[in-house]
Amino acid sequence: MTEVEVKKTQDSLQDRLAQVVDLLHRHRLVENLAHRQDASNQEVIDDLVRRQNLTELQRKLDELHPADIAYILEALPLDERLTVWQLVKAERDGDILLEVSDAVRETLIADMEDHELLAAAREMDVDELADLAPELPRDVVLELMESLDAQQRERMRSVLSYEEDQVGALMDFEMVTIREDVSLEVVLRYLRRLKELPGHTDKLFVVDYDGRLTGVLPLKRLLVNDPERQVGEVMADDPVTFSPDEDAYDAAQAFERYDLVSAPVVDKGGRLIGRLTIDEMVDLIREESESEVLNMAGLREEEDIFASVWKSVRNRWAWLAVNLVTAFVASRVIGLFDGAIEKLVALAALMPIVAGIGGNSGNQTITMIVRAMALDQLGSGNAAWLLRKELGVGLANGLLWGGVIGAVAWWLYDSWSLGLVMTAAMTLNLLLAALMGVLIPITLARMGRDPAMGASVMITAVTDSGGFFIFLGLATLFLM
Repeated sequence: MTEVEVKKTQDSLQDRLAQVVDLLHRHRLVENLAHRQDASNQEVIDDLVRRQNLTELQRKLDELHPADIAYILEALPLDERLTVWQLVKAERDGDILLEVSDAVRETLIADMEDHELLAAAREMDVDELADLAPELPRDVVLELMESLDAQQRERMRSVLSYEEDQVGALMDFEMVTIREDVSLEVVLRYLRRLKELPGHTDKLFVVDYDGRLTGVLPLKRLLVNDPERQVGEVMADDPVTFSPDEDAYDAAQAFERYDLVSAPVVDKGGRLIGRLTIDEMVDLIREESESEVLNMAGLREEEDIFASVWKSVRNRWAWLAVNLVTAFVASRVIGLFDGAIEKLVALAALMPIVAGIGGNSGNQTITMIVRAMALDQLGSGNAAWLLRKELGVGLANGLLWGGVIGAVAWWLYDSWSLGLVMTAAMTLNLLLAALMGVLIPITLARMGRDPAMGASVMITAVTDSGGFFIFLGLATLFLM
């Protein structure tokens, strides 16, 4: 085991982050002391500053995997992030840029000169370069395109021609192809001549002389079968394949369903044009999950947690404005029942309970429905059944917990009628939450919108206004 591998096993990711932060703070401290010294000593002290903590920090970074460095960069404020970024060796820039989040990548690219970007990009494969290209300056992209050979340029254009949520945008071109009319011994000799296999190679792709896919040869079959057998005898002739215009998230689900590590991408004529690998699918699932969480809260895009105040405000203001409007509507609903609240002060204390429980129940329903839609488990054939089921859950929870809080209200205020009103209001609001928890994401999807977009904000608005109206309305009818 190498020294670097030992270091990785001994230190957790949090430990490594803490070590980097400590070195940065020590560097800042020495730097501040240096600026207070006389000019005659400045040169010596500046040299000390450069040598002391930054050298140790650079050594620490050299030991880390690019993904670990990406994690550390994402966890640092902008000034410290750029200090660390300047210490990363230039040949590792490309790998790290591919690992960091989009928001953090933007800050790193903004700190790089064009020649640095070109040097980093030239270390990447075509598919990796295509991932990064939309965020690079146009002049850099044009110069990169000119530096590629004809085949690479065509592959680059092919990847960039697809939408980011299509298989074609995620496929790579590093793969091993063989013919079915050769022996396994020939294949083994061919593989030994390669410097290394492409990452995530668990199978070889079998093609005919026109480049059409005829099957795949899993490496385990290659290794355990008689070397004298032909590829065509042992290959799998019914592999899972994808087309480049297929939805990438559907492909990710197929990877999970069939336990795939890699899979071929073929065009309409059956010709092999690329492959998908598990690392791209894992990244896609993670990004989709993060996007759903952000959308549920009404955030328009991924946000660098250390972004400027103004940038964060721009990302968050839209749904806060919507929330302000819905809060005003809820306040006007309460205003309709001023007289009832004045006569029975207990209503003011109890009505937040009805609205709060309704909001939580609605968010539970929405989370389940959005998840079902993401997994393609929700269709026109079962939507009505799910609606009935969620209404049943709302009714059961309403009667149970409404009964509990109704009993508490009876005990606190010595009014059985107030307890009954509380139980009825809780039940009705949970039914409303269940209804809207199903209808909101379905309606958004039919409008062509992300079903998670702002769903949490909308369900809270409905259950707040609806809960207040139901509770205060019932109180006005039966208690006044």
